[in-house]
Amino acid sequence: MTASKVSQASVAIIVTSTRTPRVGPKIANIVKDIVEEADKNETKLSLVDLADFKLPIYDETVVPYQVPSQATYANEHSRRWSAEISKHDAYVLVIPEYNYGMAGSTKNAIDYLRNEWMGKPAAIVSYGMTGGKNASEQVKLSLEGTEMRVSPTRPQLIFFKNDEVSDIFTAMHEGELGEKSREVWTDNYKEDILKAFGELKEALKSPLTNIENQESD
Repeated sequence: MTASKVSQASVAIIVTSTRTPRVGPKIANIVKDIVEEADKNETKLSLVDLADFKLPIYDETVVPYQVPSQATYANEHSRRWSAEISKHDAYVLVIPEYNYGMAGSTKNAIDYLRNEWMGKPAAIVSYGMTGGKNASEQVKLSLEGTEMRVSPTRPQLIFFKNDEVSDIFTAMHEGELGEKSREVWTDNYKEDILKAFGELKEALKSPLTNIENQESD
């Protein structure tokens, strides 16, 4: 029974960058392709692009924790985001690092909701000039603040760079992902991405009880 339930679980791969231009969707597709090949249709994988929801800075008149037990969302964009996240059992957040931290769009999207996230597994894949280590740590703390269960393995994708070329500039200015970065990430980071996803799937098998709140110092 448990195996059947896990095999039908829905996992959203979320593009959290909303900049123009951006490479987030291309990177999310790389992650999806790597996972899809190994997963053999055990889970239902869906790409979710945060940019499609056009979320302003949180503008509801109630705190997310009160929805739906005590209140409802007043705005259509909030209802759409809530409905999308509620459809899935777990998430892979593909996050950029800007100025050595998480993007405002990422933080805002997390903070829009509470009960829709609570208790569910999540994996984090970051990218940036140095792999997005700081953003990954910040997103981990925010997700744990909503009582999500974050995969211990958090892949950090570093843009390819040598004396002649740096793919990060093409990514930033043109929204294009260099072929060398694509090649390196597909080959050298595949194991980490699959390990993180494997941890997420294991978490899906666990009951959503006895969740420990994790607090930062």
